[in-house]
Amino acid sequence: MADVTEQAHSFQNLNRGRVAIFIDGSNLFYSALQLGIEINYTKLLHRLTAGAKLLRAFFYTGIDPTNEKQHNFLLWMRRNGYRVITKEITQFPDGSKKANLDVELAVDMMTLANSYDTAILVSGDGDLAYVVNALSYRGVRIEVVSLRSMTSDSLINVADSYIDLNTIKEDIQKTSNFEP
Repeated sequence: MADVTEQAHSFQNLNRGRVAIFIDGSNLFYSALQLGIEINYTKLLHRLTAGAKLLRAFFYTGIDPTNEKQHNFLLWMRRNGYRVITKEITQFPDGSKKANLDVELAVDMMTLANSYDTAILVSGDGDLAYVVNALSYRGVRIEVVSLRSMTSDSLINVADSYIDLNTIKEDIQKTSNFEP
């Protein structure tokens, strides 16, 4: 496998064709916490597409119906180039909360496979390795972008390239409180 830093800067050198982006919102949120940054989602979109033709950018996240700040954020996302897919958060008896959107993400990746050449998956979830492998057999180029410490080896092994978020954090982080 090529050096991760080398790959992070080589997006613009590839013929990536039409690109579709699939973002696991929860995975990205926890990655940003680990990195100690806030994501600027406009910068993220520009960095991931790197001049390629964007088909669509999907953002999958659990929602808390009582969280007004979250609703405002998701409205901003919808108005700024993202197709937002949500599922209400479920609270379990032990107090933990979760909204698993792996199936929705995988179905969307497969359903649209004939419409894009490159899929960019922003997630480290090993559960998605199966759909990534299936897409590669259909001729789709797969780029995985995530924080290495939160990424399954099985996902990296079936991707065409892997980008560690740590290597691009300066390109995608907010630099002021006034950024989206």
